[in-house]
Amino acid sequence: MRTRTIVVILAVAAGLGLLTGRFVLPPPSATDTPTVTPGAAVSSSGHGSPAPKPASGPVTNRHLLTAAEFRKVGLAKRIYVRDRVGDGKYANAVCTGEKTIGQTLGSSDVHFRGLMTSRGAGNGDPTTAANSDDQVAREVADDAGSRTLAQNFAERLLLEEVPCQSEPATHWIYGPTHTIDVAADITASWMGIYDGDLNTTGTAPRGKEPCGGIAILRNGSHYGVLEVDACLDTAAMTRIVRAAVTRL
Repeated sequence: MRTRTIVVILAVAAGLGLLTGRFVLPPPSATDTPTVTPGAAVSSSGHGSPAPKPASGPVTNRHLLTAAEFRKVGLAKRIYVRDRVGDGKYANAVCTGEKTIGQTLGSSDVHFRGLMTSRGAGNGDPTTAANSDDQVAREVADDAGSRTLAQNFAERLLLEEVPCQSEPATHWIYGPTHTIDVAADITASWMGIYDGDLNTTGTAPRGKEPCGGIAILRNGSHYGVLEVDACLDTAAMTRIVRAAVTRL
């Protein structure tokens, strides 16, 4: 068979394939982890599931992050969960002022949840581990009463963390802000944390993975702060923060 005839036959076959859909590439796997870049918004997965509705009303324990989410990102140790309601520190860092949530927002009956790999609590607070190395994460959350006020609180809390993105060399430091938009009025912003030996210029190193971090959450009239002490990279932090804000 001549070359020209073969080319014509292949061209016709390809055309028929396109018409019948046989050559259309399959969609990405639903289990793919979204890639997040600084300042970029990650939208909802859109795999046929309806978008979650913004929350309203009182925050309860069911709105807080669970140990199961950390097992999904590879933490094999048993995680103990401790809850309390009241006031207390929500971002234990000098660069944020080491204030309590009551001092910052006037909230005194806020939900605290500590996730840790030991039973022992420290400093009289059941949500903090006696040994800081055992702390996996700590979440603080409350209902602001309206979506507008929750947005205001979240913006204020995020701005408080900004000074930690610029620290003297050798001091631990927060990286750039990442944004995750799950649905309307369900959004989170998080910053990875880097050890001081990676801070050589006063800002977070480029091309390096974080080791945990902090997130500001907003879901409807609910708002919260999530500190992740476990050494999670960008992909794992993205998954944990998305799970936290969706549940909130």
